[in-house]
Amino acid sequence: MRNRGPKSVLATVCVPIVAAAILGSAFVSAEKAPGGRQRSFLFTYEVRIPPNPDGKGETRLWIPLPPSDDHQSIRKLSIESPAAHKVGKEREYGNSYAVFTPTAAEATAGYAATLRFEVTRREYVRDLKDTRAEARPVKEAMLKRYLEPDKMVPLNATIAELARTQTDGATEPIEKARRIYNYVASTMRYDKSGEGWGRGDAMWACDSKRGNCTDFHSVLIGMMRSSGIPARFEIGFPLPENKAEGDISGYHCWAEFYVDGIGWVPVDASEASKNPAKRDYFFGAIDADRVMFTYGRDIQLSAKQRGERLNYFIYPYAESSGQPVKGLQTHFSFRDLEEPPGAAGRR
Repeated sequence: MRNRGPKSVLATVCVPIVAAAILGSAFVSAEKAPGGRQRSFLFTYEVRIPPNPDGKGETRLWIPLPPSDDHQSIRKLSIESPAAHKVGKEREYGNSYAVFTPTAAEATAGYAATLRFEVTRREYVRDLKDTRAEARPVKEAMLKRYLEPDKMVPLNATIAELARTQTDGATEPIEKARRIYNYVASTMRYDKSGEGWGRGDAMWACDSKRGNCTDFHSVLIGMMRSSGIPARFEIGFPLPENKAEGDISGYHCWAEFYVDGIGWVPVDASEASKNPAKRDYFFGAIDADRVMFTYGRDIQLSAKQRGERLNYFIYPYAESSGQPVKGLQTHFSFRDLEEPPGAAGRR
């Protein structure tokens, strides 16, 4: 899932970002978080782009930027790189990114970029009995998008029939969603052996009944949407629960579905599969041991992107002369600003 990269850049220009202006104004004070566990940590996201002998071609690098919202607050976000960059947003989901445009000399020599920020992540628990909880309106166009297929999540006869079979007799959306979640969490196996896993290919996952978090939630989202329940894909990075600092080997993803009168409901079917004792918890809640970066699949970052849409956007993406750049090296790490329970002596 990860290629280890350098822990420093060749030459850096540190550009602090006013996150409230760029990443959204939905900052929630940690002190005002209503109950539940929370976790504050420093996150570092490092990328090294290999030398490009043909430095004359137009080169770009995109890296995702985490949002502040009701469940996490981003602070002191900075970007270090010798290459010039700007911050932008893709149109469909509103995901933020930094796009780098190195000079010909920088591209020829290879360069690096480092993203650092502090985050307070709050446990996200939705009260499924509180029909007054959703006060914030959701755009109809967005809900409609979350009922449509993705490239690797087709809403074909196979997915639709599976959803119909598993929800037969259920009349309420929340009951249908619970049955779909239970089916995925109990039927699929977390297994990253062999090939095919990790792409979020719902048809492959339906047949193999295994995979990683991407595969679990592709099946779940496809079944939800086939049942008329808007569902969205979310991706970020996990943190070890009882470790105060260290490297992070790769991403983690989960999902949310929408029910009128309740709002967005978080689910993590892959974590529920790995830990059956927490199956009830992960239907309507996700823990504080993570940071979220982006929504959605089939992402077109900007009009400048020449390659195919990204299956999902958590790792860096680069193009040179319109062709994807291979061999990007990445390194992700964290350090708690406050030690989590049980972390003492486990560094």
